[in-house]
Amino acid sequence: MKHYLITGGAGFIGSNLIKRLFEQEPGIQITCIDNFDPFYSKSIKEYNIQDFSSKPGFNLLKKDLATTGYQELTELIKAPVDTIIHLAAKAGVRPSIENPLSYQQANVIGLQNMLDFAKEKGIKQFVFASSSSVYGINDHFPWKEEEKLMPISPYAMTKLSGEMLGHVYNKLFGIRFIALRFFTVYGPGQRPDLAIHKFTKAILKGKPITMYGDGSTSRDYTFVNDTVGGVIAAAKYDKTDFEIVNLGNNYTVSLKELIQAIEGITGKKAVIEQYPDQPGDVPKTFADITKAKKLFGYNPETKLKDGLQKFYDWFCANEALLLK
Repeated sequence: MKHYLITGGAGFIGSNLIKRLFEQEPGIQITCIDNFDPFYSKSIKEYNIQDFSSKPGFNLLKKDLATTGYQELTELIKAPVDTIIHLAAKAGVRPSIENPLSYQQANVIGLQNMLDFAKEKGIKQFVFASSSSVYGINDHFPWKEEEKLMPISPYAMTKLSGEMLGHVYNKLFGIRFIALRFFTVYGPGQRPDLAIHKFTKAILKGKPITMYGDGSTSRDYTFVNDTVGGVIAAAKYDKTDFEIVNLGNNYTVSLKELIQAIEGITGKKAVIEQYPDQPGDVPKTFADITKAKKLFGYNPETKLKDGLQKFYDWFCANEALLLK
């Protein structure tokens, strides 16, 4: 029986991943570690996992990996583990500027503890959630994995540190380490602090939305089902021992275009309040996904309009929880 250890499994991407794994691989065992960080409502994370929390193959550990060493993890998780998928992290560019030390603790020390656990238990497959933010300001679009990296926020720096930490553990201890650079993931279950969720909620409540800059900033929005497919493929990948791979959608959408698309889905006009650009934000993200296609057979299929509609349907179905 295959055993996955998934950190951050009660969050947005993690819960979608666990749901897909249970659908695709009946009989598997999943240990989920999540500290239910108050960055957003605990009730949303509890809702995320309600469909599988009672499954016999599911085990939830409420632990903060920044303060839980590998020795304690070894005591808590007795069964052999086949694959670690490390999604747990303190998220957000702007909050990381205000409190960089907490991001070091959660994102670097937390990863260190998981890698030490993998070393102790002899776990050879480790998938790490990195971020497109490591590229920083770079106009060589679309971004290839070999680009020079110039992160401009503490959050981005912790993700780059994580990639290099994985490289060290691969070389020293033979752990296969696959770092996946996520590009603005959205869809059902999306975190409430992210733009699509915030904008939808504000428009439906008739409140203004905040637009930083002139609306020309753009992102490579990737639907969560496509991202999850890439994560699962990375978990099964065994051809090489260390890889860094973009998981994006290979097209970019401006902030103005995004707002217009959400207006089209909701049928309501946005009230926009414009502010200056924010420190730490990059003007554009745009993924070259050639490598992901080659190594994983990765093929994102969801167009923005379709993905927004699926998010909106999920949002409307859960208004009582999300419109509080």
